[in-house]
Amino acid sequence: MRKERARQGPTDLALVSWSWVSGSTLCAFHSIHHRTMDLQFDHPTHIHALRPCHTDDATDLVAVGGTHTVEILSVGTSDIRCIASFHIGTRITAIAWSSATVSPRNSDNWSIQLAAATEDYGLHLLSKSSVDPEYIYAFGGGTSGHHGLINDMTFCGGWAEDSARYVATVSDDKMLMVWDLQPSSSPSRPHLSSEAPSRSPSPMDSPTTSSRPQPTAYVIPFPHPLTSISSHPLTSKEFLVSDCRGSVYLTDWRSDLEAMDDGLGNASLRHGNLVELVEPWAMSAVGMGQHVGPWGGSTAWRSDSVECIGGAFGNRFSIWDLSMLRGGKPAIAAQGTLDGGHKFRWCPTYPEHFGISSHSPTRGAVIQIHNVNFVTAQPTVFTLRPRPQMVKDFDFLSMPGIPRIAAAVGRTMLVFPIGEES
Repeated sequence: MRKERARQGPTDLALVSWSWVSGSTLCAFHSIHHRTMDLQFDHPTHIHALRPCHTDDATDLVAVGGTHTVEILSVGTSDIRCIASFHIGTRITAIAWSSATVSPRNSDNWSIQLAAATEDYGLHLLSKSSVDPEYIYAFGGGTSGHHGLINDMTFCGGWAEDSARYVATVSDDKMLMVWDLQPSSSPSRPHLSSEAPSRSPSPMDSPTTSSRPQPTAYVIPFPHPLTSISSHPLTSKEFLVSDCRGSVYLTDWRSDLEAMDDGLGNASLRHGNLVELVEPWAMSAVGMGQHVGPWGGSTAWRSDSVECIGGAFGNRFSIWDLSMLRGGKPAIAAQGTLDGGHKFRWCPTYPEHFGISSHSPTRGAVIQIHNVNFVTAQPTVFTLRPRPQMVKDFDFLSMPGIPRIAAAVGRTMLVFPIGEES
């Protein structure tokens, strides 16, 4: 498949119009102001977390977390089907997909695997397959886990087999925790810094699962509450972590873990942060007693490059190029037109595009789409609902073709393209 940039102005399809050639068929799409072919899923409660699956074998799957449950939705061209529902019993705050997930649309031998965090600081592994029903495995509670709200989570990156073994969580308690979900599968590996006590067998447990060892956690402290974390498919060593004051950290968690094996306690004397980036406006605002926003900052890794990082802070967004550190300052810093910038997301299929949502009720449920090659141009703005409603969470789907966005507004998940074929 060969992609070509159409010779049009930088205001179509979020600043750029695109076409692609596949065989003898030429297709094109451009920006639209009135969305067509929107899909909608109505949840029984307010949606608090939303996460599409970016694994190649499950790009149609989206997990939505409500007040009590996590629903797994399969998004098609013209329909949305609920294929699994996990009743956890408390509000969901974060969701992460395992790379081992395979969608029923792609295989008869399908498997759903993901993790979810709840407002009581607990963690839950959720699974369902073509032969097994929904199963919930709780861990990370009590004295062994977080002591503040878990704001974000992600599985380890890279393409190795252990990418589904480690899941990382960040919290208001200023801690990054990397959980080993299979602590007994590598007996020679050093013990991690925190181990949860064994739980009592549940009626849902089989003899195998009831005797399963609890995941163990390696803890990395930070100076301020943490707001977001992401991994990258091209590396299994680093996590991208941001805090509420405008600092962004590239953390090599595996180096810290290996340091624990020297028996001298050196892990406590060093920190795995390879790079610390700063958003000057956000840091100065906090220093002057102002607030970046009640929701802190949000950062994300561009999917096709480990060198490019983006983030939203208040009414500004910043782009960092790790090949030119500039003392940790962003290569691009632009004043956005959104008040209360909340979530920053890169498009995985057309990675030069990114979106920012507003969490301010004065603007309504709004998402802006930008192109990193034309950051000074006006963004394409999608108003999903009038004020005082707002976007709780959103992300791009990884499905081929025209980029599509899944957004949570109140009790509704909306799925819409950012362009149309012509």
